[in-house]
Amino acid sequence: MMMAEPIQVAARVLRGTLRLGEPMAKHVSWRTGGRAARAYVPADIADLAEFLKSLPAGEPVCMVGLGSNLLVRDGGYPGTVVLTHSTHGAIRMEGDCVYAEAGVASPKVARFAANQALQGAEFLAGIPGTVGGALAMNAGCYGAETWQVVARAITINRRGDLRERLPAEFDIGYRHCAVRGGSLGTDVWFAAAWFRFQAGDRNQARERITALLARRVESQPLDLPNAGSVFRNPPGDHAARLIEACGLKGYAIGGARISEKHANFIVNPKGRARAADIEALIEYARRAVKERFGIELQAEVRIVGEAA
Repeated sequence: MMMAEPIQVAARVLRGTLRLGEPMAKHVSWRTGGRAARAYVPADIADLAEFLKSLPAGEPVCMVGLGSNLLVRDGGYPGTVVLTHSTHGAIRMEGDCVYAEAGVASPKVARFAANQALQGAEFLAGIPGTVGGALAMNAGCYGAETWQVVARAITINRRGDLRERLPAEFDIGYRHCAVRGGSLGTDVWFAAAWFRFQAGDRNQARERITALLARRVESQPLDLPNAGSVFRNPPGDHAARLIEACGLKGYAIGGARISEKHANFIVNPKGRARAADIEALIEYARRAVKERFGIELQAEVRIVGEAA
């Protein structure tokens, strides 16, 4: 087990919770992986800012929401993980926008918007992560993407500085978002955002959410531990089609298996898969598609930490 050393922090009051040797299998949707040397649960954005200020300049930091797009290798993460998801994270109307903090679950934004008789947020119900993760990867589904509905966002850096930014300050693309003047996910992270939706019918928005979730249940292996789509769709094609065409549905390495229901999902059906099994299966599928079709699939999931 990786041993965690306490970080020497500056003399300031922190209101969150610091844990040493935190098992990351508890915090990722694949339900596997190593331990984080340190994990911090901030009380709120102000507390997060104070905590980031206290860290040594070279300390590796990984922000984790619901862990629905993350694999932590079996050797663990040798730095500090910040667990941002909070059921008490702020979400409210501000003018004509919905304001939501990074730790708020994306489906909660969809439901909140529907209850405000707004439309255009329904797709967020199909994103199994937090606002912070959706912003960082421009998450999307069913023809809509996060940054299509963002009015502005707040970022936070390693010094704890908060900055309000407009979409024009980001390089945004398919499953991609980069901020100018910093390295997103390394020394700059999202703290909150304002979303602008159109006025609509409350009941219709709720019905669309229900229909979208039913479609997800029908087409995706949501009853088994998974991390959503493993690969980005290549231009003009679908990763699932390519993987299935290679005959890999149901293919397993160790305790990890490519889903029979959706070939772009890797599942941990018995909860016994190691992170190494999942990573090996990702690479196996990538090589198979490359050899047969000459297409290099790009992973959509983040892989962090050290091998065992």
